[in-house]
Amino acid sequence: MEHRSFRTTDSVRAVLCLLGTLTRLLVMAEQESENLSGLSNNPDKDIFAVRENGTTCLMAEFAGKFAIPYDVLALNGIDLITETANVPLPRGAGVEGRCGPTEAELHIFWANNAYIFRIFFVKETRRAKDQKQKESEIWKINKMQLVYDTSETTHFINAYNPGKHTANSHKLSAFVTPAGRSFVCTAQETLTLLSTDHQKGVTVSLSDIQIQPFDIKNDFMFSEVYKCITDQHEQLEETLPLVLGLILALIIVLTLSIYHFHLKLTAQEPQLPRDRSMYKNM
Repeated sequence: MEHRSFRTTDSVRAVLCLLGTLTRLLVMAEQESENLSGLSNNPDKDIFAVRENGTTCLMAEFAGKFAIPYDVLALNGIDLITETANVPLPRGAGVEGRCGPTEAELHIFWANNAYIFRIFFVKETRRAKDQKQKESEIWKINKMQLVYDTSETTHFINAYNPGKHTANSHKLSAFVTPAGRSFVCTAQETLTLLSTDHQKGVTVSLSDIQIQPFDIKNDFMFSEVYKCITDQHEQLEETLPLVLGLILALIIVLTLSIYHFHLKLTAQEPQLPRDRSMYKNM
């Protein structure tokens, strides 16, 4: 009996030690989130950071707004009319996040949790179409979600049957970016989420974006940028007139140079008399 009691005591101690170790590991891996919007010169832009073990593991900055349709009762008291609440993402919103090797999340909430905006990221390996090319790692947004409460009267005026609804993306693959780089887009990016409120379409508009959910090398600093297609096209549109102008100027300079050279050659050639009678005196 004493021998069995000794084994039981040892087992309890081992379990307690294991629990203590797991607790320490959880504390070490503690993640904290910060809203750094005060550092932005743009009053409409928010900056969010998620840190793990004292190091930044996710950063996101953007200006956001949401167009949310909702029902109101018509003047006849029978019919329903659809109105749209335009809700901006405010400065000072609360933020929580989670980092991982292949998955990450960013949760933003405001107005006493009347609005909760969630962004889900994933990192994956893509097979090359050509066998000669190597496989490449990318990250992207694979899900967006907005929880909103139409009983919040600042933006939802006289909402019919007010309450909480959830709008989700469907098979989303947005902001696809090579691993180790940050996604940048000055232009506005618009996505549509389907709401549990009679499948209404909620529009999410993000602009002045820079996001990186994985592989941040330096604390509070984004890695090399990867521009969105819209910004690349705009840059090309801005550069093309300049290039064409330089080519046109070069053509004009070459034309004038050739003409000037031709005049010099012509001036050096002997001039023949136009009057044939002058040939007798030659």
